Amino acid sequence: MWCFGDVGTPVIAFPSNAGVAHEWQQSGMLDAIGPLLGEGRIKLYCPESNISQSFSGEGPLEARMERHRQYEHFILETLVPFIRQDCRSPDARMFATGCSMGAMYSALFALKFPEVFRGALCMSGRYRGANFVQGGYSDELYFNDPLAFLPNLEGAALERVRRQTHITLVVGRGPFEGSCLPETLELGGWLHKKGVPNHLGVWGKDSRHDYTWWRRQVAHYLPQLA
Repeated sequence: MWCFGDVGTPVIAFPSNAGVAHEWQQSGMLDAIGPLLGEGRIKLYCPESNISQSFSGEGPLEARMERHRQYEHFILETLVPFIRQDCRSPDARMFATGCSMGAMYSALFALKFPEVFRGALCMSGRYRGANFVQGGYSDELYFNDPLAFLPNLEGAALERVRRQTHITLVVGRGPFEGSCLPETLELGGWLHKKGVPNHLGVWGKDSRHDYTWWRRQVAHYLPQLA
């Protein structure tokens, strides 16, 4: 894990399909949010992920979901306590952010654990987890598939999300946004129907699925959230 900044609201940046912790540093995302870091508004934490062994990997569904469950456990039981200790704030709530598959992880953690994640900034995400696996379906996959479980969220479980988190979805209409655009629009529609605080930003046909545009998007939206 790579950490940046001295003080401020903690932000966890989940990596894309590559799964590497240094992705935001190498892609210039730190330059895009440099003013927030320099002003002490945010403190950024960039962990690796085991996505190549779960959603984007191969093998039996049960084994892949077990690897995702282990990663979820790492985030909640190891990384979050470390961040709270590092920030000297035992009850600190944080933001999640990410691009591409990192966007899906950000949405997942905010929707499943709103007591921890006060919001998520999701850029060019895919949100139908079932599209990444072959050979069956399971309860474990259902509860890690935003476009599966959110439409059925009701009662106290839904109110818990409504009261405690906010989801910002951003997507472009340009090259390589492919499935990201309809899945983002669908998730945004369900957030609206369910009354979950959200913002949907659809950028133009020149907005591509790459860091050139994600740098612009994070610089535009993150200051509004943190």
